[in-house]
Amino acid sequence: MKSHVASILLKLGARDRTQAVIAAYESGFILPGAHEKRSAGQ
Repeated sequence: MKSHVASILLKLGARDRTQAVIAAYESGFILPGAHEKRSAGQ
């Protein structure tokens, strides 16, 4: 698992998981509040 995370961080140029999440938000890969909206309908 750690090697997968390390590979993603390297590809994104991120130093940690937090920076990877920020990059995901900035790219539009993750939409703010998407988890809450999806969970509410289940």
